[in-house]
Amino acid sequence: MPLPSPQLQTLKAEFFRTLAHPIRIRLLEVLVERGATSVQELQKALKIDQPIVSQQLARLRAHGVVAATRQGAVIHYTVTDPLLRDLLSVAKQILNRRLTGVQSLLRELKDDRATRRRSQATL
Repeated sequence: MPLPSPQLQTLKAEFFRTLAHPIRIRLLEVLVERGATSVQELQKALKIDQPIVSQQLARLRAHGVVAATRQGAVIHYTVTDPLLRDLLSVAKQILNRRLTGVQSLLRELKDDRATRRRSQATL
């Protein structure tokens, strides 16, 4: 199977750079869960100031990740592709596996320290 072209790899990298901000990830999680949501609702849900929410939504919108629709004076945002739900879910699964592995190592380290302390106490 041939490797993707450099242009396609660049496009993929730009897509992931667009997502690569904690607030943008949180916004997307709320949007995939709730559907169409206003800036004010997002601000309340995330407990973040309105200018920051608007700025991050603008970045997502500029790269086609979210779309905006106006209903009177209120603008509602939605994700442009329902597969973003799957992407966020897979990312969460990967991180959970990684963290589970780290937790196992920390437990092992703690058990090892406790064993060493017991052996030193018996000396």
